[in-house]
Amino acid sequence: MTDENNDNTSKPRPATAHKPLRIGGQTVAPGTRTTIDLPVADLYTHAKLTMPVNVIRGKRSGPVLFVSAAVHGDELNGVEIIRRLLKLRGLKQLRGTLIAVPIVNVHGFLRHSRYLPDRRDLNRCFPGSSKGSVAARLAKVFVDEILAKADYGIDLHTGAIHRSNLPQIRADLSNDTTRRLAEAFGCPLLIDAGLREGSLREHANEKGVPLLLYEAGEALRFDEFSIRAGVRGISGVMRELGMLPKRGKRAPHKSVVALDSNWERAPESGILRSLVELGEYVGKDQVLAYIADPFGETEVAVTSEHPGIVIGRSYLPLAHAGDALYHVARVKGAQKLASRVEAYQSDNEPDDFDDRGESGEPPIV
Repeated sequence: MTDENNDNTSKPRPATAHKPLRIGGQTVAPGTRTTIDLPVADLYTHAKLTMPVNVIRGKRSGPVLFVSAAVHGDELNGVEIIRRLLKLRGLKQLRGTLIAVPIVNVHGFLRHSRYLPDRRDLNRCFPGSSKGSVAARLAKVFVDEILAKADYGIDLHTGAIHRSNLPQIRADLSNDTTRRLAEAFGCPLLIDAGLREGSLREHANEKGVPLLLYEAGEALRFDEFSIRAGVRGISGVMRELGMLPKRGKRAPHKSVVALDSNWERAPESGILRSLVELGEYVGKDQVLAYIADPFGETEVAVTSEHPGIVIGRSYLPLAHAGDALYHVARVKGAQKLASRVEAYQSDNEPDDFDDRGESGEPPIV
C-alpha cells in the first residue's frame, strides 16, 4: 500500500474484488452480500455485543471501500446514510466491494453517548490494542477487520449536541487521490484538516488508505438535507472509483477549500438570540447574534471577526461566557460560495433527489 506521507500523487489501487476477503472469520465470495457480527467487549450483564458489518461484493473486480458511521455513538446521521446507501438500486451493478459499518461505537450508541463506557473518545484511540481499554479494543477490531481490508474509506460524522455543521469534507488535500475523491463527493466546502493523534484518519493515512471525513448535521438528530447530501456524495465517490456506473446528467458541485476558520464565542453569559443560519455569508464585524440577561436590561452583540461562510453554529439559546457559538470559515469568493451552498441545498431537496432514482426514500420530518 502507498504511504500518503511519502507520495502525494498516489494512483488508484489495482482491482481487488476477486482476491480473498475474510472478515470476522468468514470468507465473502464475489457476487454475494452478507452481514457479519464482529464481537466487541460484552456488556457487564454478560450479554453479548457485536459490531454489525454489511459486505456487498460485486461480481466484477474493483476497489474495496469502507463506509463507517457512529464512531461517536451519538452521531446518528451517518447511520441513516448507510441504511439508504445499502438500498441503492445501482449496487446491483457494483464493481468491487462495499463494506458498510453503520454503528462502530456500539457501546456509545446504546447509551446515546459520544464516548465509550470508560469515557474515552474512540476517535483518539486508533490503532488500538487487544489488551487495552474498551475503546482501544474496539479500535483494534475495526483496524484489523475493516481498515486492513480496504483501499479507500469514508467516515461519517456530525456536530456535537446542540451544535450543527454545514455539510463539509475534511481530508488530507495534499494527496492527489484524496482530493480527487473529496471533489467527487460534491460538498461545496472542503477543509484541509490536520491529522489528530489517535484518530481513524491519522491511522488510515499511516496505512496509505485515502479517507474522507464527512461532517454534517447535529448529534442525536436526523437532518434530511445532510442525509440526502451524504448518500449522493458517497455515490459520487463510488462512481469516481469506477464502482458504480458513471452518470452524464450532472457534474458534482465545484468545491472550495477553506483557508482557515475560527469560532466566534460568547463575550458574556445570557440568553442567545441568533440571527444567522448555516451556509450564510457574513461580513467582517457583522452581528451574528445578541446575548441578553433574562430581563433585557443588558445586551451585547456577537460579531464576526472576518468575512466568510458559517459552517457550524450552536442551536442552544443559552450561553455561558466563552461558549462557541458560530464557526466561520474564511474562503476566497465567500459570497459566490454562499450562492453555491444555496444551490447545493436546493439540489438535495426531496423532489429533486427522488427524480434521479437514488434511494427513493420519503423525507424524514
